[in-house]
Amino acid sequence: MKAIIHSRYGPPDALELTDIDQPVTNEDAVLVRVHAAAVGKGDWLTVQGLPYVARMRYGLGKPKHPVPGFDVAGRVEAVGSNVTRLQAGDAVFGWCEGSFAEYAAVPQSQLALKPANLSFEQAAAWPISGFAALQALRDTGGVQPGQQVVIIGASGGVGSFAVQLAKAFGAEVTGVCSTKTVDMVRSIGADHVIDYTQQDFTRTGQRYDLILEMAGNRALADLRRALTPKGTLVLVGGSGGRWFMGTGRTLRAVLVSPLVGQRLRSFFSRPKGADLVVLKELLEAGQLTPVIDRTFPLSETAEAIRYVGERSTQGKTVITV
Repeated sequence: MKAIIHSRYGPPDALELTDIDQPVTNEDAVLVRVHAAAVGKGDWLTVQGLPYVARMRYGLGKPKHPVPGFDVAGRVEAVGSNVTRLQAGDAVFGWCEGSFAEYAAVPQSQLALKPANLSFEQAAAWPISGFAALQALRDTGGVQPGQQVVIIGASGGVGSFAVQLAKAFGAEVTGVCSTKTVDMVRSIGADHVIDYTQQDFTRTGQRYDLILEMAGNRALADLRRALTPKGTLVLVGGSGGRWFMGTGRTLRAVLVSPLVGQRLRSFFSRPKGADLVVLKELLEAGQLTPVIDRTFPLSETAEAIRYVGERSTQGKTVITV
């Protein structure tokens, strides 16, 4: 089968399209014929082996998993002997190791039936970024109906999903984004949109119950100024430094939080089958809409990863297989 291989850490140019053996599934997994796979900032970092501390998970000297890619949507080709929820021919979406390929072996617990109202490309856009948005809002942020919520980086992969999820949870949502993405952020349901090149939302006098910060470059003092006295700040993204990427700011937030009335929280998302079902139900109900910036064929995966890593994209970028 055709697959994208990264045998060493480096820029996207280090990736190559080649023929490898089709993956072998165990009794608890299914073989998926991949139709689409999404590209996120995480893929850009994984290919480069950044931050360096993450290599303890992905492989110290070289990548542990030679085929990159996490989000997946496709059709089941074969099932293991212990698989009971899925059968050959099912259209599915979820997450796995190695989705930038024609086939992927995926545990059944990491898949759900694809919403019938979505294409494979739309379904592939959701899992990893959807988990991050859902868990940051619901679990770490504790979002409640009627709250004032601001999403910094509202046009990105996670941010565009967070805007929609916050609306689904009944919040009044303000999206912060660049000039070129104002219309898009408004179109996905934001009640208010602030162009950060024209206005600093931390100096408007507005106070928010919950702030999700995806950009990773705002000072804690500025963000706290925009919070209510009992408000919550969730630091979803980080930037700067090849070793830890924003860990210093996150550590400061954790240390300061017990000393003030506001809740300052670090955040790390974890893929969960139960949360995939939550996303599926909201997608089928029409409360969430995938925002796709661009699609690339499998042969241009390196360019797709470069595109995501070097630009502020509008929504998700998707690989079609």
